[in-house]
Amino acid sequence: MQSLFLLLDTILSLYTWIIIISVVLSWLVAFNVVNTSNRFIAIVGDIIWRLTEPVMGPVRRMLPNMGGIDLSPLVVLLLIFLLRNLMREYGLIGPVGI
Repeated sequence: MQSLFLLLDTILSLYTWIIIISVVLSWLVAFNVVNTSNRFIAIVGDIIWRLTEPVMGPVRRMLPNMGGIDLSPLVVLLLIFLLRNLMREYGLIGPVGI
């Protein structure tokens, strides 16, 4: 059973990095550092959007309008950290770093 929780922990860790990449890519596009007309950037952006939107979309709808600031990645990351810490606290997975 512990191997399933380790797999879940690994998936949550990877999803954390996907969210971070999504935030950084959105900043790079917003500040015109990278251009979405570049085919590679467009494909990467589309893949990242498809991976993150099913989770961040409902969170975005629950949050109040913050005037153009999207706090949904922060909320999702906090929930992921909470879930991972709860799994460690209840001994479902090993300590951090193992």
